[in-house]
Amino acid sequence: MKKIVGLSLSIAAISAITAAPALAETASGQSTVSGTTIWVFVAIAIASAFGMAIAAAGTGLAQGNAVRGAVEGIARNPAASGKILSTLLIGLAMIESLAIYALVIALILLFANPFLKYIVG
Repeated sequence: MKKIVGLSLSIAAISAITAAPALAETASGQSTVSGTTIWVFVAIAIASAFGMAIAAAGTGLAQGNAVRGAVEGIARNPAASGKILSTLLIGLAMIESLAIYALVIALILLFANPFLKYIVG
């Protein structure tokens, strides 16, 4: 239950942050954004959150599997621990880069989406 509440609050916070510029009023006091535009921003925020969650879960599982394999390899052959450790660190850096790529894509979609001019008229 706590996870669902936390996820809901996170999505609401991201939606509020990304929709704030869309809700800005003009000098005459009227909003210039339609209801469809706001839902586009909300959908982008939710999609970015889910994409980052999936990327974080995948990299967490992959890193755990890599460390498990390295520890098993060192346990079988302690003399090869130096080679195993260096290979492990390079592998962990490669795995972590996938999460960083997902974060960069999520941030681009949230703050500098190049497709908004085609989506929102």
